[in-house]
Order: sequence, then structure tokens, then C-alpha cells
Amino acid sequence: MSEIELVSGPDAPGGELMAGVASVLGAPAAERRRSLRQLPQGLALRLYTAMARLRAFDERAVILQRQGTIGTYPPYYGEEAVQAASVLALDDRDWLFPTYRQNAVATLRGCPPESPLLLWRGNPAGWYDVHRYRTAPICVPVATNYPHAVGAAWGSRLRGESTVALAFGGDGSTSPGDFHEACNLAAVVVAPVIFLVTNNQWAISTPVQQQTKVTRLADKATAYGIPGVRVDSFDVFACYEAVAAAAARGRAGLGPTLIEAVGYRLGPHGTADEPSLYRDPERARLWAGMEPLGRAGAAMVDAGLTTLEALEEIRESAVAEMLLAGDQLEAVPVPELEEIADRVHLSTPWTLSPDHLREPSYPRAG
Repeated sequence: MSEIELVSGPDAPGGELMAGVASVLGAPAAERRRSLRQLPQGLALRLYTAMARLRAFDERAVILQRQGTIGTYPPYYGEEAVQAASVLALDDRDWLFPTYRQNAVATLRGCPPESPLLLWRGNPAGWYDVHRYRTAPICVPVATNYPHAVGAAWGSRLRGESTVALAFGGDGSTSPGDFHEACNLAAVVVAPVIFLVTNNQWAISTPVQQQTKVTRLADKATAYGIPGVRVDSFDVFACYEAVAAAAARGRAGLGPTLIEAVGYRLGPHGTADEPSLYRDPERARLWAGMEPLGRAGAAMVDAGLTTLEALEEIRESAVAEMLLAGDQLEAVPVPELEEIADRVHLSTPWTLSPDHLREPSYPRAG
């Protein structure tokens, strides 16, 4: 295979923004091969498989949205490395607190993929068993999942457990008050929590420079007296190392860690978004070569860990799984209005009773 020249320094897409980030795939070829060959047996393929499953979910979800099967959807193309590494670097007993951008991470813990897809269809069946998959409900309001993760981690510490909680977020989530309060409390109570911030440089259409004056988001950790590390968000192996180290630190009783996964949003904010209206398409194309699935696969083949044929089989299997999930999704009937209201409250208040909610225009199931 031809030499792979993938760097994370000033010569890479992003220039100074990527300078100094932790990277495995961005190292010189000989060092990169050595690092990959020293990974635990089978880990590289497990990471690749997890990314492939996430990619297939995302691709199928976009198709289903275009077909009108589900509603608006937030693609995460390009962020598979961060998500897959986070799940595999933690233990099954650890808690995940996803946002709308990590809507498929529960599938890596055994949740049927049609379940989160039903959420984007507005179906109450889209709520999975959070205790079974140790994955909190998908959080759409920005940054509100951070305090939840701190509470879970603090509670675990008070019970003498070794459970870690990980909260996902984007660069825009480091500006709301929830983020600051969560970091401050976590540091004070020494909660074993990981704040994983994917800096894709855009908060919807607002560039990161316009919503915070801190160039490196990991530097915000200094204000709370906790470690802040920066990692290449397109590098699944570097992300795995960063999350594993933060989890070990939390289990050792040393408290929280802030991880800034640096990269670029390769796609739109959502299926209703048109990024060409507010950003330069040429700049986005410069980042395309950092796409994590192809980048990791090429490096694995180059290091002799697998073959292109084996990787293609993994991709095909993931796509087949999602084709089946799409079929199962369409077989689920439209819920009655009463079902939607009853899933919101333990005891449905009279103001949400069917007599008050039902409108002639609402489509009846069946």
C-alpha cells in the first residue's frame, strides 16, 4: 500500500488549530505503525467495526429523513471516531450522557438501532431502557446533560462504586452556564466524570471564534483546577487513549477531566441546514481527507493489522444491519395521541387528556 502521510501539525487541515493535539495517526509512518501494532489484540478491528456501525446508522438515517420516514435529523458524519472510542474505552457499567449528535451510541451497547430512529419519528417507543444500556436519554437542549453526568458520577463516588460518567458536547456547549456549573461542582466534589467536547468549530452557523474568546477549549479546564487535554477528533486510536486515561483517573479518585476533541464539522448541522450559506465549501473539502473511517482503515492495512477485503466486509455487514432496522422501523404503527401524552408524565394531567389534545387534523393510528 502507498505511504500514508497524515499529520496533525501546521501542515494538516486546520493549521494552528490542530497543532499540539494528541494523535496516533498523525505521527510519522514508522511510529504510527508501531503504535497500532502494540494495541491489544483485536482492539483496532473492534474500534473500526464500531465506527462502521455508527456510519451506517447515520447514512441510513439521512436516507430515511429524505424519504419522509423520520423527521429532521442531526448527522454526525466525521465524528464516529470520538463516539466509538468513548464507548469502547469505558466499561459497560459506566454511564454515557449523549446529546442529539450522539444519538446512536446506545446501539454500541446492544440497543436495537430502530429504537433511536423511532425517536426522530416522534414515536414514544424511541425511549430505550437507560439502565439496561447505561445511556441517558438523548439530550437536545445544549449543555444540560453536563450537570446530569456530574450527579451520576458523584452519586457513584458516594456509594463507593468505581463507575465513571461521560458527557458529550460540542464547542458551543462550553459557553452556557450549565457547562461552567457542572465543571466547577465536579472539581469540588472530585466526581469521576469526563467532559468530552467535540470542537467541530461550528455551533450551528456560529463559528467558535464568535462564541468564545478561548482559542483552545481545553484551556477552560484551568479555571476549575482540572486537567484539560486536546486530541485529534478524527483519530479513533488517540481518542481511545484519551478517554481511557481520563476514566482511569476518575476511578483512582482524582476527579474530572475535560477532553477537547479537535476537528471540523464535515457535514451540515442538521438535515434542514445548508452550511454553504455561512461557511466556505472549499475549507470543508480541505478537511475531507481527515474522515475517520477511511483514515483508520488505511492505517490499519498499512500496519498489517487487516486487509481491505476484511474492512469492506465489516462495512457491508453494518449496512445490512441498518437496512433491516429501516424495514423494522416502517413496520411500527403511528402511535395514538394518548400514547404520546402518557409517556411524558407518570400520571397524565387533565390538560393533556385526549379530549383536550385531540384535533380533527391529527392522524389517527390504523
